[in-house]
Amino acid sequence: MFPKRGDVYLCELDPAIGSEIRKTRPALVVSPDELNEHWSTCLIAPMTTGGHPYPFRVACKFRNTRGHVVVDQIRAVDSARLVRRLGSLSPSSMSQVLAVAREMFAD
Repeated sequence: MFPKRGDVYLCELDPAIGSEIRKTRPALVVSPDELNEHWSTCLIAPMTTGGHPYPFRVACKFRNTRGHVVVDQIRAVDSARLVRRLGSLSPSSMSQVLAVAREMFAD
């Protein structure tokens, strides 16, 4: 079974370099299912309960915990980094994440 867009996985992000988010933490799968189904990598956005709100971070609630999806740290990871599925983000929060990503990459 492949990860699906909107799923949240516990993801091993180490080793990290510089200011990259590190350690094992929840991460949101943002790549489309067509990519996830055919490749061994997927695009994820780390999630955090710390930090401050920024324009490219989406406030959300997951498993009764408030935090942020760190859209400004989207990265490709091998599926081997996905430790286990934790659930999925609400459709409204997922829509906000995709809107912020579109804004980041717009001309």
